[in-house]
Amino acid sequence: MNLFGESHSQGIGVVCDGLEPGFLLDLDRLQALMDRRAPGGAYRSSRREKDQIEVLSGLFQGRTTGTPLALLIRNQDARSKDYEALRDLPRPGHADLTGHYRYGGFQDYRGGGHFSGRLTAPLCAGGGIALQILEARGIHIGAHIYKLKEAYDTAFDPVHLKREDLEGPRQRDLATLSQEAGETFKKIISQAQREGDSVGGLIEVGVLGLEPGLGDPIFSGLESRLAQMIFAIPGVKGLEFGNGFAATDLYGSQNNDDFYLAEGKIKTSTNHHGGILGGISSGMPLIFRGAIKPTPSIGKVEKTVNLRTLEETDLRIGGRHDPSIVLRALPVFEAATAWVLLDLIYGGGSHGRY
Repeated sequence: MNLFGESHSQGIGVVCDGLEPGFLLDLDRLQALMDRRAPGGAYRSSRREKDQIEVLSGLFQGRTTGTPLALLIRNQDARSKDYEALRDLPRPGHADLTGHYRYGGFQDYRGGGHFSGRLTAPLCAGGGIALQILEARGIHIGAHIYKLKEAYDTAFDPVHLKREDLEGPRQRDLATLSQEAGETFKKIISQAQREGDSVGGLIEVGVLGLEPGLGDPIFSGLESRLAQMIFAIPGVKGLEFGNGFAATDLYGSQNNDDFYLAEGKIKTSTNHHGGILGGISSGMPLIFRGAIKPTPSIGKVEKTVNLRTLEETDLRIGGRHDPSIVLRALPVFEAATAWVLLDLIYGGGSHGRY
């Protein structure tokens, strides 16, 4: 998978290579996934983008051809003038300063350019194709907001996870398992928005239907490959599988999962390992969580340095921004997870196809 475009360029897109030929792609379902990620609506940026997918190649009579599939999403509501004053003023928490160092000032600074969360739209489109292919193979992926600031939702059941648990959050406003948690999250976001601030949180992902034996040790392990992809999502600052960091509070006797036989299959009575042992799927539900930082674009006055004059100055960021990017990142996590799993199923090596 290769992404192209910038936040304020004519368009953004993705080229997906290595897809199996003959798969009947449901473009309406793919667009529905895009709509979950799109801006606009409550608790989101007011930037109005339809994120309508245009197929340029790789699809004929509704089916994948096996050649590179190219998708284009046109930018229709960019307001580049909002960023003129920021040309020489790197925004705290953004990649403006590091991008300036890396590209010598020639990068597209408008809306964050190629560093922008806008690039998660084509990532979502490409991974959305993988989601459909995996579902046809009996593999299902879902995510919910597990934590927002200091408040928690109910966690996925790591042992008895069901398909309805993965699909249920999509029916709620803020994609939670618990209705009560959703109402609490709304209050947290609304307060941050009123104060010109933002909040971050944790997204929990669950996968059902993975057969044991997928993945390889070290560089091609499930954790390794998923980590590479998940950390490519702007704003992600942490990742844990299974018990994750909580395992540091336990003895080995508490953290190990005992094996037992059930209908001729070896399972574990608990799932502290999150469905992965030695970089290889165990056959238990795959469970992991990703930490997303608060949206760096806020309405409060911050400190920065003018790149041209090298003088310290105050900065207040204008424009249209999300009070929390956690909400819109959910389908991106699902799509990114799907692409990694499909690539491994196809036999992608340590470098993969993305």
